[in-house]
Amino acid sequence: MNRFNCMTRLAARLRDELVVLSLGASVDEWYNAAPHMRNASLFQQQLGCVTPQAFGLAVGLTHRRIVSLDTDGGMMFNLGILATIANEQPGNLFVVVWDNECYQSIGGPPTHTSGPADIAAIARGAGIEDAHTVMTLDDFDRHCEAGLQAKAPYVVVAKVDRSVRRDIKRKHSDGREDKYIFVRHVEATENIVIMGPSEHN
Repeated sequence: MNRFNCMTRLAARLRDELVVLSLGASVDEWYNAAPHMRNASLFQQQLGCVTPQAFGLAVGLTHRRIVSLDTDGGMMFNLGILATIANEQPGNLFVVVWDNECYQSIGGPPTHTSGPADIAAIARGAGIEDAHTVMTLDDFDRHCEAGLQAKAPYVVVAKVDRSVRRDIKRKHSDGREDKYIFVRHVEATENIVIMGPSEHN
């Protein structure tokens, strides 16, 4: 499968969800595949932190669907989050793992999923009942529909190729700006204050 095509299918299903996604080429792809989700997407810069941050949002905003767009490399950095999700059972958390079996952003050395490691099987072993590996675009789309309606945590590991779209526009903002865009969106849509005015303003 191609990751951008998967993103396009997923983006068409999203309206008022919140999305956390990983660093690397997937950032610009999501920026183009889901322009209507720009303000609702938090672009995370550290491996191993995407799904934990999405989990925190899911626990804090139980009435709202939270989507984690993680990577095989990022998930392998913090497999313990799968056990935490299984223990806490947030019913509003949908996790997608883009699994291209390599650390693409640093030149492509293989991740453990290029061998026998199976993230979906690990998730099921941790106690997440709905954890699936998908190989086709139609299966991905079907699991997105199910995952976005599920009442328990839902994990989809999407086996994607290593191709990167070169014909898309870059996201022209840095991590600090992205953080404020996302936080202000949550504040506006939830009618809450998260980051008040600085004492030095």
